[in-house]
Formats: sequence, structure tokens, C-alpha cells
Amino acid sequence: MQIRQRTTHTTMPSDFHPHAIIIGAGIAGLTAALEIVKKGKKVLLLDQESEQNLGGQAFWSLGGLFFINSPLQRRMGIKDSLSLARQDWMGTAGFDRKEDHWPRKWAEAYLEFAAGPKYQYVRDLGISFFPVVSWAERGDGTATGHGNSVPRFHIPWGTGTGIIKPFIKKAYAAQKNGLLRMKFRHQVTNLVDNGLKISGVQGHLLAPATEVRGQATNRQVIGSFEFQAPDIVVSSGGIGANLELVRKNWPTRLGTPPKSMVSGVPDYVDGKMIGVAELAGANVINRDRMWHYTEGIKNYDPIWSNHGIRILPGPSSLWFTATGQRLPPPYLPGFDTLGTLEHIRKSGHDYSWFILTQSIIKKEFALSGSEQNPDLTNRDYKLLLKRAFGSKATGPVEAFKKRGVDFVVADRIEDLVTGMNNLAGNSLLNLDHVRDQISARDQQMDHKYSKDLQVTYLRGTRNFLGDKLFRTAKPHKILDPKNGPLIAVRLHILTRKTLGGIETNLDGQVLQKNGTVLSGLYAAGEASGFGGGGYHGYRALEGTFLGGCIFSGMKAGRHIGKK
Repeated sequence: MQIRQRTTHTTMPSDFHPHAIIIGAGIAGLTAALEIVKKGKKVLLLDQESEQNLGGQAFWSLGGLFFINSPLQRRMGIKDSLSLARQDWMGTAGFDRKEDHWPRKWAEAYLEFAAGPKYQYVRDLGISFFPVVSWAERGDGTATGHGNSVPRFHIPWGTGTGIIKPFIKKAYAAQKNGLLRMKFRHQVTNLVDNGLKISGVQGHLLAPATEVRGQATNRQVIGSFEFQAPDIVVSSGGIGANLELVRKNWPTRLGTPPKSMVSGVPDYVDGKMIGVAELAGANVINRDRMWHYTEGIKNYDPIWSNHGIRILPGPSSLWFTATGQRLPPPYLPGFDTLGTLEHIRKSGHDYSWFILTQSIIKKEFALSGSEQNPDLTNRDYKLLLKRAFGSKATGPVEAFKKRGVDFVVADRIEDLVTGMNNLAGNSLLNLDHVRDQISARDQQMDHKYSKDLQVTYLRGTRNFLGDKLFRTAKPHKILDPKNGPLIAVRLHILTRKTLGGIETNLDGQVLQKNGTVLSGLYAAGEASGFGGGGYHGYRALEGTFLGGCIFSGMKAGRHIGKK
């Protein structure tokens, strides 16, 4: 794209002297801003995107939040505790590095927050929740290892849109009151160091953009800017849409980087601001820790480049490698995301397969994203009842089954496997091998006992009312025609979250490589690994990404606000 000569240079208006400049208008940045303006202090909020994208990536999410011993958990009879959650978190994180000092402290602080004031904090914002708690990342099958021992994933009414709505409303109110100014199409390219501290920002003024939320916008430079403030907050997100950086940082423990991936986040999630902060002296740690999903499908109606959607599966679908080998436990749908990713990458292929039935898809398939869940997003009880008791899957899932390029539907296993090979453009799947594995599993359904751990798992999950009503189909034989048609789904690796990031102390202050504070600079949200430079460690429990944005933004904002 041709870059025009700069024609304007903008500086701070004489009538507005902010106490803080925040870079990035997602949930972390908005939270920090609102905490600062609560103290009567002024904030300048900058974002490289247009105003249509206010609220950031959260808009596109399911919006789930992780709570410990919440009122909704107690109402459902879920016995949770801080000690159990700590055991789950630490077994999942696997902290084992010297640089995990601050991430571990952030994890401990966040657990206290999630078990204490977090629920009331978001309820006071006006966020309410679907009453059925979900069970995400069920783990590796051990009590001390990865995963949630109990359901902790709380879905808000409105999904991601329900999360960002109160933040945006309060931001506009602060703007009206003269405490907050928002400047869009302002791309920060440099942090100014006055010799004593980080004291300002410089960057490009980008041409106006009218694209709808999520679509890629131009990078045409029409001017420059420079603003100063006592404190600067970096809350610009991670690297999920920057596939070059994803591959560069890909850890060897997960095999080789995929040649083919789909993107679970908009183009603007490019990670460039993390590099700008590093050039200014920030210490960036745990770059090799990241969170990508293995159940990605190509969006037939894409919004951003290489747009992928994640399937949120229940436990019944059979999972196969590209060559038709069934995945072993604990690499089952909804159990161990990164363990499954490692297994798939070491199979030598970039994709895998689900094989399931119409009975399974109608009960167990959900798609990540506010736009893919109109019942929860719009608080539509009629659609919710259809999700639980209808003869078809939700409208968006049925649309993908019909129009999605990754779906194969057939009445017979012979036709299904032929269609899978045709879709993949190869002959890696052997009909007899695939059929024999499914038949062996189906024989386990003839009695109430089973040595097939997936069958045991799915029977056990139905003891939880939430799973029985909304997430787990009645156990049945895959090859029984009455449960058909048969469905196969080609699954891509879908990029999503940066687990490492800018190292910070518990006040959100950015640290240098020598461990000292880089005065004047803070970081929050995904840019800081959701706290400290990576409070998840190697893995996540889900519902902890948006929660980490809120928590880290709150901590940075409160520290600035009390100065």
C-alpha cells in the first residue's frame, strides 16, 4: 500500500493535560482508564483502529469468566474452593523458570480476586450471567495436573458484547464529563524517554477507516503525533493475528510450527506494541508460551483475514489424526487443549478430524463468538430451549454444517470417508481402519461398563446437570443410522492468545531486564501475558483471559489513580 507523505503533526491540546495515556482500547485499557477517572484524573486513550472497534477482541468472544465458589456455582451444587482452584491452576501452569517469579505472584493474586471481589466487581458494572455454569478444560486425567476439577466457566448474557457494553458506556460517560479523551487511528510507534522516565508517546496518524468492526483497515499515514503524560499504559493485545511472530515464537515442545493455520483474532492483533515497549527497555518474557486451539474451522463468511472460528465441543465426538488414528485420552474434546495440539503437531500434519452424528452435533456443538450464539447474546430463551431440546443444532452450527468448507455429511461411513479424503485432497484415510475403530468404540455401548475412557468420561459428565441439559448427548452408537447422518469436520489449528508478555510487578509497572521498574510505564492485558508476563504459565484453565484483562487493567489503573 502506498504511504502518503505526512501532512500534519498533532500535539497535546492546551486544554487537556492527562495524568495517563493508555495505548489500546480493549477491555484491559478501558478498565485501567475507568479506574483512573474514578479518582478524578484525566486519561487519553489511543487506538490504531477506528471507533467501531472500541472494546477490542472481547466483542468476538464467548465472554466466559472464571470464578471460584461463585453464587451460581453454589446454586448448582458445585463445591469449589480457593485451595482446589489453586491446585488446579498451579498444576496447569507448571511454573518452572526463574522468570516465573512475577507470573506466579500474579496467579496467586488473581486466584484471590476470583474467589473474592471479582464476582461483585463485574456485577456492579451491570454484567449478569447465564445461570448454568460450564465446564471447560477438563484436564489431563490427574488430580494434580492440568485442568478444572469442577465447572468454573461463567457465560455472560450478551456473551462478549455483554462484557464490553458497560465498559463502553462508562467510557463515553467519562468522555462527556471531560475526564477521558479517546483518539482513534492513532498508531503508537515509539515511547519517549526523557532520560528519567517514559514520558510520552509518538506515532502515526492513520487515514480514517469506515470498515465494520473486525475488518482490516488501512495503514495509510496522513500525519504524526506526540503526546506527554506522567504515566503510560500498554494494553495493546497480543500476537495472535501475526502468523510470522507466532511461528517465530513457536516452542519446540509443541512440534514444528504449522504451515497452515487459521486466525481466531482480527488483523490488528499484531503484537507490534510489545516490540515497541521492548525497545524502550521493557523486559519481555515467556515468548514461547501461547494458547492456540485445535478445533478451528474456516469461516464461510469471513470478517477478518484468514478468519477461523473455534468449535466448542462436548465430549462425545471421536477425534482422529489426518491419517485416521483415533486420539488417545486425555486428548479428547474439551479436555487438554495444548496436550492435544502437541499430539497433532507430532503426527506430522496441520489438521485433524472429528467424526460424529447429528445427535451429537445438535447437543454438543457450540461456536466461539458473540455472533455465533444469538440465544446467549440476545438473551433469547426460546432459542436456548431449542439448543437444549431441539432436533437440530443451533442456527449458526447448522449453517456451518451446510455451508462450511470443512464439513462432510453422509449417511454411510463408506461415503463419509470418501468425502473426507476428497476434501483433504489425499487418500490418507483407510476406510477399514477408521470403521474398525468406530465399531470397537460402539461395542462399548452395549453395557454400562467400559474400558474406553472416552465413553467413561462422557457418561460421568452427564452427572453434572449443566452437561446433561446443554453439553452432552445421550451416549449412543456412532454407526447406528438412527443417530445419523454421520458428520466429519476437518479441524485446523486456530491462533488465539499470547501467554507470555511484558514483565510487570503487582502494580502493573513494567520491569526492565535487571528487575527494576521502568519508571512511567505500565502494561496490562494480553500485552503483559494477562499479568506479570504470563500468569497462566504454560496452560490456561479458560475464562481467565478476559478476567486477566480486567484484573491487570484494574491493578494498573488503581496504582496510577492513587498517585
